[in-house]
Amino acid sequence: MIIADTSIWIDYFNGVDSQFTDALDSGLTDGVIAIGDIIFLEILQGFKSDKDYNLAKKSLSTLERFEMFGHNQVLKAASNYRKLRKKGITIRKTNDVIIATFCIENKMPLLYLDKDFKPFVRYLGLIDGFKK
Repeated sequence: MIIADTSIWIDYFNGVDSQFTDALDSGLTDGVIAIGDIIFLEILQGFKSDKDYNLAKKSLSTLERFEMFGHNQVLKAASNYRKLRKKGITIRKTNDVIIATFCIENKMPLLYLDKDFKPFVRYLGLIDGFKK
């Protein structure tokens, strides 16, 4: 399974043609794309029209879904954030720390655009879903 981050889904739903949306499309065709609850939430929050919201909700609900942030993940995510801070790297969004930590712990590749994930790849063993 591969997790696709919100930024790629946004481009995908907006019809942006890129190597990342192509990879997502290919993964959807192959049935290897899964979604985390936090990513699902971020995507659905972005829709303005009820029609688009309902269509996306229905489409995304067919994917395998994972709970990314539970009791067991709290300390792991905090530890990962602190490890990067000690290297002088500040991750801007807590959701990115949660998503990256979930993928690291579950050895799941992450397809992403957001540069905040790069330190997780470089220092903490996050598998880059595009380069897998």
